[in-house]
Amino acid sequence: MPSEKHKPEGFIGKPREVEIVLARGASTAEACRGIAASEQTYCRWPKKYGSLQ
Repeated sequence: MPSEKHKPEGFIGKPREVEIVLARGASTAEACRGIAASEQTYCRWPKKYGSLQ
């Protein structure tokens, strides 16, 4: 079964979701599991897409 590919359209709200979970005291790994992405993917997104604000 192939893994799910993350698309730029789906990326827009995910960093905010991670920030909220991190503010509650969870680890980065737990927050990334919540958005179904690896820590490497989460760290790569800003480099790839820049600031989307």
